[in-house]
Amino acid sequence: MMDLYHSVSARSFRALWMFEELGLPYRLSMLPFPPRVMQRSFLELNPLGTVPLLLEGNQRLTESSAICQYLCSLVPGTPLAVQPGDAEYAGYLNWLFMSDATLTFPLTLVLRYTHFEPPERRQPQVAQDYARWFFGRLKAVESALSQREHLCAGRFTAADIAVSYALMLSEFLDMSAQWGPATQAYWQRLQARPAYQRSLEIERQAAINQGVDPMPSPLLRP
Repeated sequence: MMDLYHSVSARSFRALWMFEELGLPYRLSMLPFPPRVMQRSFLELNPLGTVPLLLEGNQRLTESSAICQYLCSLVPGTPLAVQPGDAEYAGYLNWLFMSDATLTFPLTLVLRYTHFEPPERRQPQVAQDYARWFFGRLKAVESALSQREHLCAGRFTAADIAVSYALMLSEFLDMSAQWGPATQAYWQRLQARPAYQRSLEIERQAAINQGVDPMPSPLLRP
């Protein structure tokens, strides 16, 4: 049985959604966000103090997009993966890596300097600059979706799950009105998936049952 450590609405949501899409068994441990501050004992398991943390025997993964690919490898033939040799394999890998390094990264700075820092340390100009950075990079998503319903391979894949977390976080930050129409429609389609909806409910119930605030972490602070 794999163990997933997760905080409400954190990047680890990618892993939770992947588990639900693939139908793999797992144990879900909920942590207050940020766990390195709010639950110091977690540092004994993950010195980074970040989520996700996925444990399977001696295997340890802490990068959400890597977990998406790892879970796909446990289900041979899953349509959620694009295989080497496929014409769109390179694009699939590029979206997986781009999802965090290019799309989510600037949003974390917007979140930090508008929500998580105390008022005297907030930096509106930094937040504005990185919001512009995000929207500049989001043009790649809008372009890719202008002629197709998914990012690659003509179907829903782990790349869509990975990239969609950036959309989720952007929406929490009230930035979704500035998305292009193809991105808006794409996000609506993804949210309609049964596994996505299950993941939200599982997350909420697990948080309540484990004594963690179920409110999405970007909304915990004004």
